[in-house]
Amino acid sequence: MDEPQQKVADIINSTTIAMMTHVTSDGRLTAHPMATQDADFTGTVLFIAERDSDKVRDLESDPRVNLAYSGNGSWVSLAGTASIVDDEARLRDLWSTFTDAWLTGGPENPNNILIEVQADSAEYWDAPGSSKTVRLANLVTSAVKGERAEGDNDVVDF
Repeated sequence: MDEPQQKVADIINSTTIAMMTHVTSDGRLTAHPMATQDADFTGTVLFIAERDSDKVRDLESDPRVNLAYSGNGSWVSLAGTASIVDDEARLRDLWSTFTDAWLTGGPENPNNILIEVQADSAEYWDAPGSSKTVRLANLVTSAVKGERAEGDNDVVDF
């Protein structure tokens, strides 16, 4: 994995919640918060969902998605293709108390499935500094000096 791909993986793994945007059956864009279950970062991200949900039906018709992650001064926008995966063993590995709070029946429930997103590309932005105070100081300094704020930005292909 090269350095930009690693940066994308690090931001996703430190953020965990994505806003998944997809196209609805009537052609509108809509977004749902989704808890990332796994990101192996050859470009694959996994989510758990219910087979009979509108979002799954929409993804079966038009699998194009965008995943947006934001947190701690870092952002990732990942474009890719979603597929529905029936894999009870993998569901069992990924299932947690958090998942139980949102979905019923556990990994044995045939209505619980995986949404696998294979990334085509991602763009990330990473502000300098690990704390909010450092990031704020950098923004104030750039504003006082009339300079653009420092930070990393790159487009990554998968």
